Amino acid sequence: MNFDKVHFCGDYNFLGLSDEDTAYEDAKAVIIPVPYDSTTSYRSGTREGPSAIIMASRQMELFDLDLQCEPLNTGVHTLTELQPDMRGPAETIENIENAVRAVVEDGKMPVVLGGEHSITTAPIKVLKEKYGNELSVLQLDAHSDLREAYEQTPYSHASVMRRVFDFARITQVGIRNTCKSEMDFIKKVGHDGIFWAHDICTGDDSWMDKVLQRLSDKVYITIDLDAFDPSIMPAVGTPEPGGMLWYQSLKLLNRVIDEKTLVGFDVVELCPIAGNISSDFLAAKLVFKMLGRVFKKNGWVVDNA
Repeated sequence: MNFDKVHFCGDYNFLGLSDEDTAYEDAKAVIIPVPYDSTTSYRSGTREGPSAIIMASRQMELFDLDLQCEPLNTGVHTLTELQPDMRGPAETIENIENAVRAVVEDGKMPVVLGGEHSITTAPIKVLKEKYGNELSVLQLDAHSDLREAYEQTPYSHASVMRRVFDFARITQVGIRNTCKSEMDFIKKVGHDGIFWAHDICTGDDSWMDKVLQRLSDKVYITIDLDAFDPSIMPAVGTPEPGGMLWYQSLKLLNRVIDEKTLVGFDVVELCPIAGNISSDFLAAKLVFKMLGRVFKKNGWVVDNA
C-alpha cells in the first residue's frame, strides 16, 4: 500500500478487534474514517461521526442473527483518521481520493465513514476510474443534493450528487426535500432515478424491484443517515420527517448486496448528540450488517471456533 500523499492521526479498530485480526495485508475491507465537516449547514459536528461510529461498534456482538455466524471476526482493517486538508474542500477531496485509490489498488473494498456528505465524490471517482460504465451509484438520503453549488462552493454537501451525476449513473432513494433549482435541473436533464419518500412508504415494496433494475452489476452505495426517520436517527445535521425505517432499509440494502456486486460504500452525516448513543449505535450496526452480508456472500467469513 502507498499512503505517501495521505495524512492520518489516531489509532483504533472497528468492532474493537485485535491488531492481529485486522492486519491490512489480510483485510478484505478497509474502513476509512474522514472527520470532515467544513461545508455543513444548520448544525455542525459531523467531524465527530467516524469516531462515534467506531466507539459504538466496540459494544456490538460479533454474531449476526440473520447470517447465523460471526462474519467479521477478521478481515476488516481500520485506517487511522484521515486529516482534512485545511487549504480547502478541493484539496480534502483529493486527499480522500489518494487514500481510497491506495485501498482499491490493493484489491480491498473501501468503506468510508463521514463526516459530511461532500466526501462521497472521492471514492466514487476512484471506483469510476476502475470500473467505468459498469459502475452505478445508489444513494439513500433525505435530500437530493443536486445543487450546482451551495454557499459559494461546488464541493458542498448539498452539491455532492450533482458532482457525481456528471460522471456516474445515480439512483436516489428516500428523498423528501429539495429546492426549486434542483427540481428545475431534474426536469431539464430528465432524471428519472428518484424514489421519493412519500412513494415508498405505502407498505408495498415492489418499488425495490425498480431500484434493482436501474443498477448495474457493480454498485457503490452512499448512505446519508438523514435518510432514516428522525424517530430512529435524530443525530444528523439536517433531519427531515417522514424518513426510512430500519427493516425497510435493510431489506433494500440486502437485496442490492445479494443481487449485485457491492464495490464500496460510505455512511455519512452522523452528527453525535451528547447523551444519545442510539444514533451512534444504529450507524455502527448498519456498517456491520452491510459488511457482514458482503463477507458471507463472497465466502470471506473465517470460523475461529
